[in-house]
Amino acid sequence: MENPIKTKYTNFGHDEITFLEYLRFERLLLENTLKSYERDLKHLGEYLEKNPALDYREITHDGILGFLKYLYTVMSDNSVSRVLSTMRGFYKFMVREKKVSCNPWLNITNPRTAKKIIDILDINEVENFLNSIPVSTPCQLRDKAMFEVLYSCGLRVSELISLKIDEIDFEQMILRFMGKGDRERVVPLGEVASHHLKKYLKAARYRIEREKKTDYVFLNSRGLKMTRQGFWKILKKYAMKASINKNVYPHIFRHSFATHLLQRGADLRTVQELLGHSSISTTEIYTNLNREHIKDTYFKYHPREKI
Repeated sequence: MENPIKTKYTNFGHDEITFLEYLRFERLLLENTLKSYERDLKHLGEYLEKNPALDYREITHDGILGFLKYLYTVMSDNSVSRVLSTMRGFYKFMVREKKVSCNPWLNITNPRTAKKIIDILDINEVENFLNSIPVSTPCQLRDKAMFEVLYSCGLRVSELISLKIDEIDFEQMILRFMGKGDRERVVPLGEVASHHLKKYLKAARYRIEREKKTDYVFLNSRGLKMTRQGFWKILKKYAMKASINKNVYPHIFRHSFATHLLQRGADLRTVQELLGHSSISTTEIYTNLNREHIKDTYFKYHPREKI
């Protein structure tokens, strides 16, 4: 016999699928974003399984607090904030579809999180890292070109490993590609990066590719598109070789790119455009770092800074 209590939430899976289809076909969200929504909704599904008496379509304030208490046992404040945003979106959709009368998540505030400290490499550390990469083998030529382009252009790693040959314009010294959110990005390609990229494409890439044919610029040792995991392993190898005593991760080159430009006088709007940020408020995080650089420079060089 069917459990009468469990029938209260058996439709959750159907509502979840309908919501995800709405995000995919009406909101046109990218696959990775859809997966994030799906992961967040999975937490609600798991909580409903543990609490079969709870009706998610008539969830009360106490029910929401119970769900939050459950979330805090399995994730960080930042992750809880993301799940709360998903819940607000899901129930907004449910209101639109007339499956619930109101959105009970609107008055639930996100947890306060500590301001994230952005790690950067200083210019000498970047130079030491890049100079530590030898250029004797095809894979080393690839690595040299890969990291020179990453730092020269301030790319996201996803943009770097998805770069295709026809997106490089050596004559104009630019890269033209689709960035985050399917927005076209056009970024300058510096002379040093251009030199190493040409050398890789001319002398090494065909030897890595062998019989496999692909348009992607950076390939792994099997001739396939470079993956995030493969890139990460290569990065760690050279970070260790360069003896950098910092947490070196892929995005640190993008952070360093933006900070170094601001330190050397670039304006914020230009850096925003180069990074491909849709909002300048996202770029403004680097101005705080730049102020610290200005202050450090003052105390180091001003002739009357000390008594």
